Parts: sequence; C-alpha cells; structure tokens
Amino acid sequence: MILKIFQAGETALRQTAGPLSRDEILSDSVQRLIEDMRDSMRDAPGVGLAAPQVGLSVQLAVIEDSKELIDRMPPVQAAEHERSAVPFHVIVNPQLTFENIVAEPVELYEGCLSIAGFRAVVPRARSVRVDCLNERAEPVTIHAQGWYARILQHEIDHLHGTLYIDKMRSRSFMTMENFNRYWKDIPPGGVK
Repeated sequence: MILKIFQAGETALRQTAGPLSRDEILSDSVQRLIEDMRDSMRDAPGVGLAAPQVGLSVQLAVIEDSKELIDRMPPVQAAEHERSAVPFHVIVNPQLTFENIVAEPVELYEGCLSIAGFRAVVPRARSVRVDCLNERAEPVTIHAQGWYARILQHEIDHLHGTLYIDKMRSRSFMTMENFNRYWKDIPPGGVK
C-alpha cells in the first residue's frame, strides 16, 4: 500500500520518535509497515523514508539508493557525490556516530519527500557509523561514506524531529524548478 507522506508543518515530523522492542519489530503490523514504507519510498521516488514521514513516531527508516536512480545523474556528478548503489535495508533504533570528526563537512544539495519541490545545500559528515537493529531485530553496524552517509544522517534526523531545513545553508534554499534550471550542474559551493 502506498502511504501518505506528511509534509512540513505536520506535528509528527517534529517529534522525537520512540524505540521499538524486538517483539514490536517482528510483529505483523511493523513488518507490513516496512513493506508499505518501501513501496511508498520507491513510488515517490526517494532514497529513504522514516516512519515519522508517514505519521508514526517510531525509530524506523527504510533506505535504498538504486542503480536506476543513480544512472539518472551525469556520471561525473555521481562520482563527486560519492554515490553508489545501496540495496534496500531497514534501520531500527539507530545510534549515529560521526567517524571522522576532524574532516570538513561535505556540502551538497539535498531534498526531502516531506518538503516536496525544494532543494538546499546541507553540510553533512562524510563518513558515519550507525549501530541499529534490522527488520529481523538483529544488531547491525553500518559504516558509510559519501552519499550513503548523507542518507543515513538525513533519515536519522527525521527520527529526532529534525528536517534538513534546520541545517541547510538558508541562501541556497530553492524550488526544484529553479534548481534544475540554474544550479543542478554547478557545485554547491556557488550558493552559500
């Protein structure tokens, strides 16, 4: 089932989500939610979707960056973003650690399914570690770099009631139409 994706202004997007127990993760209702979130993310299309974005205040997100989405970008841009295919997976009760805190944040354009039609430059850590549970309630540690690290940070922010607009370079905020018209082929350093 395709779920309604909540837009900025909905209170569910600004709450801190609660953790899920092992039994809750394995329940039919949460397993069905995972399937519905996967289908909704793919339908949008997006590379991640957090439960608060569909109105549920639980610490669960689905992530997938398909080769098909990446192939829509110029290869040079995909390389600059350190973007490579990430298979579908689920993160539950994630704990985020920045791996190289000395490194400068990477500034790239970001969008969000809950702020439809807009983009902005957002500084993010280049590499992260996420300790979480998967859809089978098994502990998992993820080490990610580049665009995948950005996706993880973005989705985990949702679980804490944070949207990218809280971290963006405000002068870079623009409609998708203007992003595609003027900025999509220009490195993000041009707008600050």
